[in-house]
Amino acid sequence: MSIAPEKVGRDEPHHGRNIAIIWAIATAIMVPVIIWVVGPHIPPGSLTDDTRAQHAVDVVLTALSIPLLMLVWVYLGYAVINFRADPASGTIVDGPPLRSNTRIQATWLIVSAVLVVGLAAYGTVDLLTENGAGGGQGSNPLAKPSDARSALQVQVIGQQWLWTFRYPGYGGVETAQLVLPVNREIEFHVTSLDVVHSFWAIELGVKADAVPGADNIAYVKIFRKGSFQVRCDELCGLWHGHMNTTGHIVSGSAFNSWIHATVTKYAAVTKYLPPYSLTYYPIPTRNAT
Repeated sequence: MSIAPEKVGRDEPHHGRNIAIIWAIATAIMVPVIIWVVGPHIPPGSLTDDTRAQHAVDVVLTALSIPLLMLVWVYLGYAVINFRADPASGTIVDGPPLRSNTRIQATWLIVSAVLVVGLAAYGTVDLLTENGAGGGQGSNPLAKPSDARSALQVQVIGQQWLWTFRYPGYGGVETAQLVLPVNREIEFHVTSLDVVHSFWAIELGVKADAVPGADNIAYVKIFRKGSFQVRCDELCGLWHGHMNTTGHIVSGSAFNSWIHATVTKYAAVTKYLPPYSLTYYPIPTRNAT
């Protein structure tokens, strides 16, 4: 009398298939949530062309990371639930070691390569079509907006530990308040009086180094009214963390009213400022021999 060989694994659950199904469902739910629910709240917002481009990149990168995150979470949760040792047996036995799995390795390699090359191409095309990434482009930018000639010039002056802003088109008046008109090209000229700072207008998508003796130009056009944060993004000394302020975007008429009131308010002290220049040097340094 012969005994039929035991059919090992006939009743074992298909763990790989189960994990794949759960992962696909979780991904199908979470990716739309990230794009349409969480996405609109991902910084830096959409005040300018630069921030719109940065926001789109942030949403794309976040959405692409969700399938991988879901795979890790689903596999971890599935393993905790299904691969626990039976406490009633009183023994813990390791499963058979896995030496290699060519299919998994090939899949991981192909998916990783496609993601890396695809994101590199996406970023490169975005940089080329958007004329940069919102950073300062030095004193002679290669890429200028079409309406650069009519841009409002605003000089950003960094110093330990505050920002001041000078408007050369309005008598060179200087103020600690940054106010900009909506729907007009802005031409920032960023410099410093002492050490290296970094002008970071977060919601405008602008970040330009403020270097003594250098004029760093950045363009931006703002599409709606609101406010934005200005911070120093370069460690510049003891009170670096307090070197921040809030900028305001107002209508054209409101800006005209504000700038003329500011010119009148500071007329008595503006005449003592050095003449407007793209860079400034402290008098002791300038007079040193």
